[in-house]
Amino acid sequence: MTKRVVLAYSGGLDTSVAVRWMIEEWNVEVICVLVDVGQDLDSSESFDDISRRAISAGAVDFVVVDARDEMADEFCAMAIRANARYEGKYPLVSALSRPVIVRHLVSQARRFGATAVAHGCTGKGNDQVRFEVGTHALAPDLEVLAPARNWGMTRADSVDYATKWEIPIRASKEKIYSIDENLWGRAIECGEMEDPWAEPPSEPYTLTRMTTTEAVEVIISFREGLPVALDGVELSLADLIRTLNHRAGATGFGRIDMVENRRVGIKSREVYECPAALALIAAHADLEDLNLERDVHHEKTRLEPRWAELVYDGMWYSPLKEALDAFITETQRHVSGEVRLRFEPPGVMRVVGRRSEQALYDYGLATYDAADTFRHADSEGYVRIYGLGVKTWAARQGAKGAAPAGS
Repeated sequence: MTKRVVLAYSGGLDTSVAVRWMIEEWNVEVICVLVDVGQDLDSSESFDDISRRAISAGAVDFVVVDARDEMADEFCAMAIRANARYEGKYPLVSALSRPVIVRHLVSQARRFGATAVAHGCTGKGNDQVRFEVGTHALAPDLEVLAPARNWGMTRADSVDYATKWEIPIRASKEKIYSIDENLWGRAIECGEMEDPWAEPPSEPYTLTRMTTTEAVEVIISFREGLPVALDGVELSLADLIRTLNHRAGATGFGRIDMVENRRVGIKSREVYECPAALALIAAHADLEDLNLERDVHHEKTRLEPRWAELVYDGMWYSPLKEALDAFITETQRHVSGEVRLRFEPPGVMRVVGRRSEQALYDYGLATYDAADTFRHADSEGYVRIYGLGVKTWAARQGAKGAAPAGS
């Protein structure tokens, strides 16, 4: 019986070539599974076009799974609550979608009786780790195949290979950008962007093309750490993200140009567009400043980079990630309120207001005017006791080793 493989299919160059290459080199049947995580298709292309491309490449079947709400409600939602930005910058655009795709790859492998799943990732990238570790966590019995690690072709070679087999791909040797997108944003690499000194070309940008010169102001409502409304209108999280991508992106906000440390040990120049992701994380973090108790806030801030690192490294389905989820979720019980954001062309965003019925900010304690309710006299004893250890050290040890004045 011919081995059956379920391929994570995007419709792009690498996965289209992977279909034919696996058939020719490994004599397998390929089922292409495209998981819709909110990627916007070009107006000239549809899922039917992508299906025809997969079948042209030799796939025996093509499946589309609508996972847009799943992506928003389970994956983007947790990233917002965790204020997740890898290395303090990248809001995990591609990294968040991979565990969604893996979940459905495994499900379709069971449905079709496949013994293996496959991806189109190279040996240099992070996604190979995310696909394979995620698959092993959910289905240790499934084999994971990685044709792009075996074929030894450059992207230009892949274009030639697709031409040879009459696979109707859209990439060319002149337009060689690699773009991965989903509801949370777009990741752009390859081409002239591989030179970290070169300014990224404007051509690949779509979410952040400036179409207004006027400032845009929005109010985001949160309930237990999750955005639930935009300007007072309740929306599903997926719709809220899409709307905010459009409104914030129209001011040019949301671009990231960074050199990041990949899991495999190399540095990579990456360009991202993620206006809604950056805006929602900034708004959420600002609301936490207002509502979280000091020690909880400090501890959560300390753990957030670790959460982002785990997701970046493909550990969505792992015991440590699950444990951190529990802590983060517990911290969100009182993170409800509203945050006002202003986007000013070209590409500037500011938090200009925040309010909450559960705020720990107390005007009477904070003000210096006549409404002041803080008991200033209590501070004398507090400060004396707080600094007692340092004062004792200075009297017994510190003064002896101090350099004389003027030395």
